[in-house]
Amino acid sequence: MIVLRLAIQSLRNRWLTALLTVLAIAVSVALLVGVEKVRTGARASFANTISGTDLILGARSGDIQLLLYSVFRIGNATNNMSWKSYQQIRTHPDVAWAVPLSLGDSHRGFRVLGTTRDYFKHYKYRRDQGLELKTGAVFDDLYDAVIGADVAQSLGYKVGDRIVIAHGVGEIGTRDHADKPFRVTGILVKTGTPVDRTVHVSLEAIQAIHIDWQSGVRLPGQGISAEDARKRNLQPRAITAAMVGLKSRIATFAFQRYVNQYRAEALSAVLPGVALHEMWSMVGTAEAALRIVSGMVVVTALLGMVTMIVSTLNERRREIAILRSVGATPSVIFGLLVAEAGVLTILGTAIGTAGVYGALLVLRPVIDSVYGLYIEIGAPGQSELTALAIIIFGGLLAGAFPAWRAYRQSLADGMMVRT
Repeated sequence: MIVLRLAIQSLRNRWLTALLTVLAIAVSVALLVGVEKVRTGARASFANTISGTDLILGARSGDIQLLLYSVFRIGNATNNMSWKSYQQIRTHPDVAWAVPLSLGDSHRGFRVLGTTRDYFKHYKYRRDQGLELKTGAVFDDLYDAVIGADVAQSLGYKVGDRIVIAHGVGEIGTRDHADKPFRVTGILVKTGTPVDRTVHVSLEAIQAIHIDWQSGVRLPGQGISAEDARKRNLQPRAITAAMVGLKSRIATFAFQRYVNQYRAEALSAVLPGVALHEMWSMVGTAEAALRIVSGMVVVTALLGMVTMIVSTLNERRREIAILRSVGATPSVIFGLLVAEAGVLTILGTAIGTAGVYGALLVLRPVIDSVYGLYIEIGAPGQSELTALAIIIFGGLLAGAFPAWRAYRQSLADGMMVRT
């Protein structure tokens, strides 16, 4: 207790240097904790890109590939799933609901998704959070469209604007469906998922704009107007994929096996959670790199603290000698300098951690609305507590070197007058 009191008093006498050291440690700890919070938040947001959906169905392919094009709108399907098979699977006794997905078109670099109104009811993210409209309403007419937050922000769209869908995927569509324009009827709240970068239209609308097309080319002399298309049979012949919710999760694996062994055509059923975990493991290197960089910053701050203590040893020779002369043993001197390092490290760690949590309280709504990244504010997790404990231990260990040097100094060495 006496050693700790002496250490605090000594630091008060050198308050400016001590304050700068504490701030350096606080900034490095804030970076470390902040990176960990962002990393865990990004991982949770990624894992919760789609939730509440038990299986995703599509043509036979790899699990990650199916997830990429059906959920993340990356790449294209190797094949389509027939509407007849979808209808038959949808009526399976274990199926509670099913939502068809049709991809293949785009609008100025953003993917277009053909689906039903049930999509807005059953698509969940962040465990059980559903899609919400920022303004407008879900599509009702054949040529209505609901756009994601990023689409609206990037292109400056508002409810009532007209848009033209292009055939295929690309930044600039050269084969567009200009004869059948759509009207924006709703803009979704930002979710931080691929929904933000998607233009949603009805499944029948996808069929309508392709009614006079074949193999990606408009049929010559067979142009069908937008109004005439309304009168045609717009039931699709095929879809890209489907989201399925089951009545009981106990039946998940049995139903997955049923789809994978479907005889009418080669299909795959993917568990979204498992596929998302596999995808995240592929970017584990980036996680490790973030941790290494933030760890190096902490080490740099601790080295700065050691430098500060060592650089003041020459100035404190007389102080240490006086302590020795009044009965302080070498072990007390050693403990004094280690205690100083410990106080600096603990203060810096506490300030840095508190700063991160304070910043999150203020900035979390902004981060969520702008970037769609939801960071939970809760008690530090096991990894954070372990990291903070290692930092404090490292600070004590770093203080041991200058303490050892002071320990070796003799009483006479401090009393000598140097010229």
